Amino acid sequence: MIRNLNQVTFRDFGIVPPERTQLARDSDKGVAAVWQLPQTQAQIYRARSETWISCGSGTSVLSVSQDGEIYQNFYLDKTVCVKSGVLFGLSSFLGEATALVAAVTDPEQVGQRTLDNLRMDSHVQVEGIYTFFYQEKEQGFLFPGESHPLAELTYVDQGALHSVADGQDLLLKQGDLVIYGPDQWHMQYADIGVAPRFITLSFEIKGTDLKPLLNRKFTAPQRTVTLLQSMLQEQERMDDYSGGIILAQLNQLLLLLLREATAPKDRKLQTASAVHSENEIIRQAQQFISANIRQKLTVPLVARQVDVSPSYLTALFHKNLQISPGEYIRRIKLQESKQMIRENNLNFTQIAAELQYSTVHHFSRQFKEKFGITPTEYAKSVR
Repeated sequence: MIRNLNQVTFRDFGIVPPERTQLARDSDKGVAAVWQLPQTQAQIYRARSETWISCGSGTSVLSVSQDGEIYQNFYLDKTVCVKSGVLFGLSSFLGEATALVAAVTDPEQVGQRTLDNLRMDSHVQVEGIYTFFYQEKEQGFLFPGESHPLAELTYVDQGALHSVADGQDLLLKQGDLVIYGPDQWHMQYADIGVAPRFITLSFEIKGTDLKPLLNRKFTAPQRTVTLLQSMLQEQERMDDYSGGIILAQLNQLLLLLLREATAPKDRKLQTASAVHSENEIIRQAQQFISANIRQKLTVPLVARQVDVSPSYLTALFHKNLQISPGEYIRRIKLQESKQMIRENNLNFTQIAAELQYSTVHHFSRQFKEKFGITPTEYAKSVR
């Protein structure tokens, strides 16, 4: 990547005078020479005295190194003075370019190097997403297993789910996440009495080794949870730009997980300590809501259970989930109602009463607003 040239970023290699200073051409610095700059390779020089360099025509890049191994690239948009002994090269960035170079002792040519690292590239490149489902399964659900050439992500939103791959049976609880690699056989099942809800997403990825993420479960960092929720919202919206937004969000999610998986242990501890408190409060609140979803829930009640004020809990939900605790409770109640409809043990009036709705009409109206169909229409589609 090409860096910004200033006194701080360049301090190891020389000085950057105030921008009003022009290239000095007096006798103590020599006469400035005009250098025509190559585009694909740069001649490498060693400064044998202070060497003053400024941009001429076009746009150019100044590469500098102290050891000849690691080079840093700077956009040459101002005058610099390279210290004696520093290795440097000049190259064109876009099209033809020149630079002005002045020194008491001419720089010594020591070789050349191919230009690289001029562009910031993504460490992760998701080529495409093939499936993106929010799964609502019955109690004791069993998926017998499969393998396919795509990578796959599973995130448990409610309940618990067993993930079996490569001889490991991982129990994923609410907030846990697992990734399967291409052609990795895997199966999933739920314990008797448990009706899990989870996100599954299959995708094609290139240029990235997913091994640090495989055969392990993650307690998903809150930033990844927020990304998944935003992806679901984009999927519901699905305009001309939603696909690109979802792809970008999945790239970001995988980068965050790779950072988490490959970070040094001491940095992991420091990062976990910095965000643990907020994440734990939100996680405990979500678990309490899920466990008591058929009770009359209020924000003050949930806040008391996690030992914070209602205003602080509201602020945390807005910051990390982009919704209020009250809206989160409403969403989970409506998800629970779908499970109850599938079980077919209660009528709509009884379901509304079980979930503490004031009337069945209130329940039906909120169901239609959330899912786009009435409870009756949903019941016909699943029976």
